[in-house]
Amino acid sequence: MYPTLDIPLSDGRKIYFASDIHFGEPNYKATRERERKFLRWLDSIENDAQALFLVGDTFDFWFEYKTVIPKGYVRFLGKLAQLVDNGLPVYVFTGNHDLWINDYLEKEIGVTLFRSKVVVQSNNQKIFVAHGDGLGPGDTKFKLLKKVFTNPFCQWLFRWLHPDIGIKIATLWSRRSRIGHDLEKFEGSDKEWLVAYAYRKLETAHYDYFIFGHRHIPIEFNLNDQSKYFNLGDWITSDSYAEFDGKQMALKYFKQ
Repeated sequence: MYPTLDIPLSDGRKIYFASDIHFGEPNYKATRERERKFLRWLDSIENDAQALFLVGDTFDFWFEYKTVIPKGYVRFLGKLAQLVDNGLPVYVFTGNHDLWINDYLEKEIGVTLFRSKVVVQSNNQKIFVAHGDGLGPGDTKFKLLKKVFTNPFCQWLFRWLHPDIGIKIATLWSRRSRIGHDLEKFEGSDKEWLVAYAYRKLETAHYDYFIFGHRHIPIEFNLNDQSKYFNLGDWITSDSYAEFDGKQMALKYFKQ
């Protein structure tokens, strides 16, 4: 039903998950500072990582014209290329802010790109991974907008805008759509759409862990005695990520 990745872990090796880095937000200076911090984190996990998952909204906006991509993030992209060249599988998910990633990262960097849900099987543990946008009940306005944004004809129309104009418009829209994220908090499982979605998935199949981004809130929540829900938070306010060591998943914070 969903793509499945089998990633057996060697002794001392780990799988890492991060989300909502939002390179480009809110300006060049802040992005460069976040890029340096994220590169320090990548350096810190390089020696024991067996796989790296970037679970959506890596970029605050991304659009690939036929011969043009947004400028910037050179050090980050170079580090990803180095990790891939050294044999580390890197899996990149599109999110609601960078859903217009096409084939550039796969061709030039060597990552594996996913646009929807993936199941990871590792050391007898089953992990459900998705960015989280548009899942669960509610959020009907965004679900409608996503259909527009992913429509090939609408993308074709947007591509006819000069990049200076198109990227400017999209950046303003991106910032507007993010208003209120800094005020978000976990208000209980009955109000969390992604928790509701996880419960619904458990009605038909068992998963040990659910890994989502999108909410910008680091969350670890017990769905039942055998399943946990994790939200990865972000790298704007919390610098949080998840780490799987073959036995358990843990939510952690980068402080260096």
